[in-house]
Amino acid sequence: MTQPAAAAKAPFAATALAPPSVVAERAGDGWLLRQPVALGAVPDHLIGILRARAAEVGERVFLAERDGAGGWRTLDYAAAAAKSAAIGEALVQRGHGPDRPVAILSDNSIDFALLMLGCMHVSVPVMPVSPAYSLMSRDFAKLKGVIARHDPSAVFVDKPAPFAAALAALDFDGRALVTSDGADGGESLAAWAGTEPSEALEARLAEVGPDTVAKILLTSGSTGLPKGVINTQRMLCANQVQTIFSYPFLTERPPVICDWLPWNHTFGGNFCVNMILFHGGTFWLDDGKPAPGLFDRTLANLREVKPTLYLNVPRGYDVLVQALEADASLRDRLLGDLDILFFAGAALPQALRERLDALSVAARGARTPIVTSLGSTETAPAATYMTWDSDVWGNVGLPLPGVEVKLAPNGDKLEARFRGPTISPGYWGAPETTQKAYDEEGFFRIGDAVKFLDPGDPSRGLLFDGRVTENFKLLSGTWVAVGTLRLAVISAAAPVLQDAVITGHDRDEIGVLGFPSLPGCRALCPDLGADATLEDAIARPEIRERLRTGLAAHNAANRGSSTRIARAALTAEPPAIDAGEITDKGYINQRAVLARRAAEIGRLHAEPPGAGVVALTGRPT
Repeated sequence: MTQPAAAAKAPFAATALAPPSVVAERAGDGWLLRQPVALGAVPDHLIGILRARAAEVGERVFLAERDGAGGWRTLDYAAAAAKSAAIGEALVQRGHGPDRPVAILSDNSIDFALLMLGCMHVSVPVMPVSPAYSLMSRDFAKLKGVIARHDPSAVFVDKPAPFAAALAALDFDGRALVTSDGADGGESLAAWAGTEPSEALEARLAEVGPDTVAKILLTSGSTGLPKGVINTQRMLCANQVQTIFSYPFLTERPPVICDWLPWNHTFGGNFCVNMILFHGGTFWLDDGKPAPGLFDRTLANLREVKPTLYLNVPRGYDVLVQALEADASLRDRLLGDLDILFFAGAALPQALRERLDALSVAARGARTPIVTSLGSTETAPAATYMTWDSDVWGNVGLPLPGVEVKLAPNGDKLEARFRGPTISPGYWGAPETTQKAYDEEGFFRIGDAVKFLDPGDPSRGLLFDGRVTENFKLLSGTWVAVGTLRLAVISAAAPVLQDAVITGHDRDEIGVLGFPSLPGCRALCPDLGADATLEDAIARPEIRERLRTGLAAHNAANRGSSTRIARAALTAEPPAIDAGEITDKGYINQRAVLARRAAEIGRLHAEPPGAGVVALTGRPT
């Protein structure tokens, strides 16, 4: 899809953003990068920030959620401070302490936030667990493994009925069940929120400091049971100070967001929640998500709420763009006065960026800055920032203040490694895993490769160069950079593909197993009905032809064996979260898909190609 000329030439909207700056020094065969701007003062903990906001803007809405009757339940800053302190007191009275976390199994909610902040008053680590482990699993293996490994002193669900089977699978010996209203025999969070705080609460709060464990955030568990990443108060607070450096506009007006990103992930739970708290903004909890049957809720919320910035993962933007292109009033409402569009969790395909640019130009006559960063659960989450109008997409920017970035040779790649106040000290109760995750100088090995956009001018930023662990070799010994090739394929075949995995390990040629985008397929086949399935879509010859012509055009510009696609197929089975194929943020796990769908990939590479396989002619050079 070609970007309209007006969008290509339009300037960025006048949003205050940090310009690029870096100090780059050679370090052996690699590099050491740092930000010349100092980090500055970092608060000791988030509860100090909460109390300051309660004193300054106590009646301003902090959090709002749907109340079930079409309206909104709201919580202002003064009430958030008072109720979370009361919950902290209740935790102290019941003997909860820093050695055992409190697990939260349910979705984002005001009660989730109150319990989280209550725990932070008294040094009790919070461990949010993906609701998918309870609601989408059949054997509850990950849930039981996480609970057994981390031994929480309490387990919270807001409404126990949907979690009944999962809760029945857990061992509650020595741990409490907590629910919003005390249903099903659990202790009542509402009752806890009415506890009268005492000197004991203040004494425990006085012990909270920068090294206090605030959260245990779980990794995706793509290669086994999820690991519990320690998140300290220093990590969370320092990352927000870095965010102010990246986005000075946050100090100009209190931010407002309408967001679905799950709080069991660092993007939603750290970046989004803490950004609103730091700046006294308002967080409208989106009860939708970019999934079938749920995205209409997101659109309904965006018709009521006017954010000042919008954050999402690429999968979310993929479905949002379809809606904005079809609804000019919603497009103008969302994009007409937006500070930034932010994405993370995965790379944004170029074709999707171009469509967002065109929508912004139509709404406001300028391009809304589309910005990003690079980071992980272990980096709280951002370690780099990218805020400028880069002429090459895939730019993940430069180090944030206080973060050192080491670029270490790894095969033919440069692996990014991080050290600084926002980097986790390790994994909860797993010293051997911790030791393996850091190099001899204490740099965290994120597993991502990067390269300079311009080796002669490091200030132009770093380009994402794939996951080191995802790359593979063809039988010829040629390395395939999976991350960058995946993005190129999705863009080339737009709008057919929502996501894809790259195949060909220890084979002669590269293949693609594509997950189709139903809205994109409808754009090519307008007669596909509202009840059409993915099976219906991929059976259409127009869809297969668009996949073939898009990949043929890619091959014409990429004739080498490491980038040329020899064959492709579309699968009607969405990625399975229970099998680790996709996270609840929508990030595809290449390794898990390849393992689970080995038979399907075998058919993709069979000779002769089977039914449904798009074989592309010509040989690589």
